[in-house]
Amino acid sequence: MFLSSWRVKRQLSLRERALRCLVRREHSRLELQRKLAPHAEESDDIQALLDGFEMRGWLSEKRVVEQTVHTRRARYGVVRIVRELRGKGISEEAISETKPQIMESELEAARAVWRKKFGKLPKNASERGKQIRFMRGRGFDLDVILKLLRGTGEDE
Repeated sequence: MFLSSWRVKRQLSLRERALRCLVRREHSRLELQRKLAPHAEESDDIQALLDGFEMRGWLSEKRVVEQTVHTRRARYGVVRIVRELRGKGISEEAISETKPQIMESELEAARAVWRKKFGKLPKNASERGKQIRFMRGRGFDLDVILKLLRGTGEDE
């Protein structure tokens, strides 16, 4: 009897739920709003809570952008990272501020991903197409991929 009552989960407040999410990783306002919506009685409750979090600095769009770019840069290209940021509800202004920084290292990131997956230039059109499709799927720009596959850009 005692164990069964001990295991009963208590109802968490919206604030507690939001803080638990933010402890694990940075979340955008839209992400937190989506996670809290099923537990809120009114959407105004969520908006007021998130406004308070932003005022305290607990919720930051800038940190979400930095964390996303940092974790995704080694595996993905600009196109994929930007698409993910838009999906998180990040403003176009914040994305446009970050995009040049990401593009600086685009060729190096593409080269690292390509080396890990393929390691050698394609011998025929079929292999070339396969490599291009893979790299495009990872979000790299076609110009960067073609530069990489031509064998140029090594010394640039």
